[in-house]
Amino acid sequence: MSYGFRVKLNWDRIEPALVDAFRSLPVANVSDSMSRICALGTGLRPMHRSGNLAGPALTVRSRPGDNLMLHKAIDMAQPGDVIVIDAAGETANSLMGELMLAHAIRRGVAGFVMNGAIRDAEAFLERNVPVFACGVTHRGPYRTGPGEIGLPIAINGTVIEPGDLILGDLDGVVCVPRADTADVFKAATKKHEAETKQMAETEAGTVNREWVDKALRDAGCEFIE
Repeated sequence: MSYGFRVKLNWDRIEPALVDAFRSLPVANVSDSMSRICALGTGLRPMHRSGNLAGPALTVRSRPGDNLMLHKAIDMAQPGDVIVIDAAGETANSLMGELMLAHAIRRGVAGFVMNGAIRDAEAFLERNVPVFACGVTHRGPYRTGPGEIGLPIAINGTVIEPGDLILGDLDGVVCVPRADTADVFKAATKKHEAETKQMAETEAGTVNREWVDKALRDAGCEFIE
């Protein structure tokens, strides 16, 4: 077994209908519905101008600063896949730039989450495909491997299995395990509806704020006249 240098060719993906259903939900609501512990970290920042990311994970693990396996992942991606690559958060060398991005768009890749860096940052803004990365550098990558595709990876303590749901917006990125998507969608939708109602009450000036003083008193806060 060539542990650390393997390519898995097939896995189950989250259903496209669920991907579309999640697309309208804020990542914050999904995160809150997963006990606020499933974020991929604050170091992953959007490299595109606008738009949300949603799709099944195509997982990649790479040696820091090396993009051989990322090239292969783009070549084997199915339309709508989100390529998620763990390159240990190293930003000394970029993992991809304008040419690879153009090839990925041609292949129908929905976006990228890269625990590493990009280059050609202006092209990422112009193309505006959802891309999250740790940084930007002009220094190019190596192409020698090793690495893995289609096997579990972890970014900042969150495990990502191939086929899991990846969601991203300007607040960051979250992974929803494929087996839990139906339950998380139900909870996140309920959360979103409650916040929408609260926003309407806030703007109308009718929101009930009594809970603030109650929380203070329950915690033992003293009010002084």
